[in-house]
Amino acid sequence: MSAADRLNRILAQGRRVVHVSVERAQGSTPREAGAAMLVLETGEIAGTIGGGALEWEAQRLAGKMFEPGAPSLMRHDMALGPELAQCCGGRMALRFELLTPADVARAAELAREADLTPLALFGAGHVGRALVLALAPLPFSIRWIDARAAIFPDAVPAHVTKIAPLDPAAEIAGLAPNSFVLVMTHSHPLDLDIVARALMAGSFPFVGLIGSLTKRRRFEKRLAEAGVPGRAMDQLVCPVGIEGIEGKEPAIIAASMAARLLIARERFLETCA
Repeated sequence: MSAADRLNRILAQGRRVVHVSVERAQGSTPREAGAAMLVLETGEIAGTIGGGALEWEAQRLAGKMFEPGAPSLMRHDMALGPELAQCCGGRMALRFELLTPADVARAAELAREADLTPLALFGAGHVGRALVLALAPLPFSIRWIDARAAIFPDAVPAHVTKIAPLDPAAEIAGLAPNSFVLVMTHSHPLDLDIVARALMAGSFPFVGLIGSLTKRRRFEKRLAEAGVPGRAMDQLVCPVGIEGIEGKEPAIIAASMAARLLIARERFLETCA
């Protein structure tokens, strides 16, 4: 039974449930962003966000949401080492949402979100902005990452989360294993660092880098110097886009990239079927 079916069945039985999800994972963590579990009033759980002390604490916090006057939505940030005496040493930001039988529409929305392909987009420049708009109606959940917080627009489409870390490349470690990664920052050294980490991880079905064939050749040399094996470099998509679309305007580049991402998504889903 899928997580969506399980959630719908619980609500159809007239029961309340807390949906606990990992909004952000940094460093060494037992589960990735997007992982979720359900906590019932009886204390039963379905799904997992990593087990151990982390899950026990999440279950305890979720249980308090069934009490009268408790909030229906809350967030909690956990340092796995100091707070929970776990050896992972990372940090996880958890989201707790209480759902009742009247929240069928919200449950359906959560189910749709679970079907979205996670995309880590590094760079909030002109092309990044255009791509976020181009992907707005498409089946992607976007973590939009740039250290320059002020460069983000105030409003973003649904399923877009703005993240402004001190070290953008470190975000690679907290991504869900099947995330797509697309790199277009303002710095070539930062691009190289992010791409190297993504390729070495070996868990991302799409690693794209904005740029020309000339840029690709230069990056291949530097990636080899950084210890990235050839078989990993073969997975790099650069240029990103559809052959034959030559326009340089951000919106045209974004449309071409969106089409390439959709093709990659369809191919990946076919391999999972």
